[in-house]
Amino acid sequence: MTERTTTERFGSLTLTTDYRPGALAEVVALHVRYYAPAWGLGRPFESTVAEQMGAFMARLDPARDLFLCAYDAAGALQASITIDGLHGADQGGRLRWFIASEACRGTGLGRHMLERALTFCRERGYPRIHLTTFAGLEAARHLYESVGFVLTEEFEEDEWNSGVREQAFALRFAEPAGSPRPS
Repeated sequence: MTERTTTERFGSLTLTTDYRPGALAEVVALHVRYYAPAWGLGRPFESTVAEQMGAFMARLDPARDLFLCAYDAAGALQASITIDGLHGADQGGRLRWFIASEACRGTGLGRHMLERALTFCRERGYPRIHLTTFAGLEAARHLYESVGFVLTEEFEEDEWNSGVREQAFALRFAEPAGSPRPS
């Protein structure tokens, strides 16, 4: 099944699932511009995000994966959200690389993009959606919990050697009416 590109407006921004050359680098740059000064995450973080996102982009399948970006009128990336559906049927969709520029925080864009991602997962019948984030990102945690995510695990190991503690969140979707129940 091939999915068509979708485009919509959110205020002055254009949201699209259409890949644009340079999008991967721009998403990585948004992450580094926020996480380096705020959390002290440097080259190891940047290279890991770039490597993992590069691998995702190489196997991106619009029928199972979502890569949604928001661009301003000048064509600059302002926000992104990704659903990695490689293991969606059994493990659920994995929400990754969700970030908004400073200018877009607090505008409702993040909630709108998250709702689009949840709808994408539901439409594909994924049993749940899960993500990993950092403790201390209170606005993000509030957003996740407001749509039904629950904290499932906290990791003591500091993968980035910068004092951050990773957390896992998940949202299990209700089974459709008439679905067989496991015995």
